[in-house]
Order: sequence, then C-alpha cells, then structure tokens
Amino acid sequence: MLRSETKNGAIRNERAYHLFILSTHVSALCLSLVLLGACGYQFRVEGAGPTIGGAAATSSPTSPPPRLVVRTLENKSFEPNLETRYTNYLRQEFSSGSGAQVVSESEAADLVLSGQILSVVLPTLSFSQTTTVESRAEVLVIIKVVENRTQRLVWAQTAKGISEFYVTPDLQFNRALQNRALEQAGRFIAEDLASRFLLQLESGQLANSSAHPASDNADSAIK
Repeated sequence: MLRSETKNGAIRNERAYHLFILSTHVSALCLSLVLLGACGYQFRVEGAGPTIGGAAATSSPTSPPPRLVVRTLENKSFEPNLETRYTNYLRQEFSSGSGAQVVSESEAADLVLSGQILSVVLPTLSFSQTTTVESRAEVLVIIKVVENRTQRLVWAQTAKGISEFYVTPDLQFNRALQNRALEQAGRFIAEDLASRFLLQLESGQLANSSAHPASDNADSAIK
C-alpha cells in the first residue's frame, strides 16, 4: 500500500514538473512577443497605399534641366581682367548649384546668361592719423537670362559682393590683399545668383515669366 501511494505521488510530481516547464515556455513566448512589439517590429504591406478617390499613386516625371550658356561678362569698372574671373565663377556655381546644365556657346542651349560688372568701389573702413588701416571691396553685377530661341527675357537680377581686407605699409602686399578681396566678392556674387536662379527654377517662375519678364530685380548685398 505504501509503495502504491509513493508511486502515485511520484507520478503527480512528474506531471506537475511537466506543467511547470510548459507554463514557463508559454510565459517566455508571450514575453518575447511583447518585447518584439515594444522594439518597433511591425508587419507592413508592400506597395502603394490607398489614395483619395481610388486613383493610383503615380510619380511625376522629372523634366531635364535647362541647358544654359554663360557668356563672358562685360566689365564696366576700372578694375582690369575681372570679367574673365567673374565669368568663371558664374560658370562654376551655375554648374553645381543652379539646377541648370551649363554648356559652351557652340552647343545647343535653351537659355543664355549675360551681364555686366557695373562698378567696383573700395571705401575706407578704418584709418589712423596717417594711413588707412582697413578697407573693403564692393562689386556690383547685373545679369539677365533670355530664351535662346525667342530672345525673350525670362529673368534679371542685380547682386553686390562685399569683402573686407586690411591695409599694410607694403603697397605690393596691399594689392595682393585687394585682389583677394575682389575674388571673394566675385565668388559671393556667383553663389548668390546661382541660388536665386535655382529658387526661380524650382518655383516655376521662370516658366511663367512671360507675363512678368523681369521677375526679380531687387539688389542683394552679400558679404
């Protein structure tokens, strides 16, 4: 009789142990599911989602960039050889940051950019009793963009570049500092004009400029 009770107790203990192991596995599985949900794992449906009105979602085709010729600027200032450097700055900046494809004059183009260096001013900023200590280079440039086929004016803009420089007793070194300031002013102008052109292009104002041919004539002083 004692052996039968002992055997039955062992069986009950074994069943309880198996139930404990099973419940442990179930608890661990539930905990794993909760953690997976908390970590942001989600089931997703591939493909386009529903659209208002039941229309299929389509991506708008991107139009090719306009092909732009940048002609050499006309230098109206007293500073020689600025037109070549400033034209190169414009070509570099418009190639990388205007949204247009800059091409040579021998290639087919949609738009043509031309302009003038209107003035170069070198005002004194600070001085001692005997000499100038600090000066500034101010360059004013105006450009226009026309359609190559119709010669219709689509955009015009004036920009001013400003760069400061120190003045030393060495005249030759002063000239080098002045040239460096003029170069910086030219780069500032090119960056500003390329950014403004990109804004006009992205907003669609160049395409709508037939009603307003000179859409942006405000001066911009940059430093």
